[in-house]
Amino acid sequence: MTQTLDVPRHVVPARPAPGLVARWAVVGGVVAGPLFLVAGIAQGLTRDGFDFTRHAISQLALGEAGWIQTASFLLAGVLLVAGAAGLRRALRGGPGAAWGPALIGVFGISFWAAAFFPADAGAGFPAGSPDATVMSGHGGVHMAAGMVGYLALCAAFLVLARPLAARGLRGWAVASRVAPVLVLAGFAASAASVLAFTAGAGLGLLWLSAVTARLAGTPAGRWPAELRAAPPRAELSRTPDRAPSWRRRHPAGH
Repeated sequence: MTQTLDVPRHVVPARPAPGLVARWAVVGGVVAGPLFLVAGIAQGLTRDGFDFTRHAISQLALGEAGWIQTASFLLAGVLLVAGAAGLRRALRGGPGAAWGPALIGVFGISFWAAAFFPADAGAGFPAGSPDATVMSGHGGVHMAAGMVGYLALCAAFLVLARPLAARGLRGWAVASRVAPVLVLAGFAASAASVLAFTAGAGLGLLWLSAVTARLAGTPAGRWPAELRAAPPRAELSRTPDRAPSWRRRHPAGH
């Protein structure tokens, strides 16, 4: 006599692929940094009196053509916030899905604050400005917004190292932990070199673009099963139960 009992199999469903809107939102997050830097470099090379070794890109928002840099701040903020929303959708159900995008969102909002509260004139820019910088109220808010924004970005890099490692991208995870050190080193050196400050800020923007593209482009199937989203209760209730299986063979005649 043969008795058959089936062993239940626990199947973890793969995470659903991001929708079209979420994918385009991620694209916004990827292009935000490069667009902002290209716009800043193009202005810096064409604006009279601007010197990358003496002036920060934020100061391009001053003067007659300052509206271009202000628009660049606003656009970058929109793209970064959209990218944060898209990345949250791409990471849903995995490590870093909540805090990583939230911190990137704070970084994006800091660009809006920088647009509405411009930096102070100084170091002879715009033309006719004194060399000494006098701190104003809007200049103080601009500086504080940049500080909060980049601290949030550095924290986001540390958080996003987890999903990078979980997807088997260990080199990327290590680099994501090193990037904040380099960014903050550039900020710390700003008193001695404005160019170091610009390099640190630019590195942060470019690394964010790279990490966003890498995380959004990694197939969901590469996630370990234990890190995927658990199936909804409704799905579980529709799954037929199966009892454990054992097979016993008895000799003929018994």
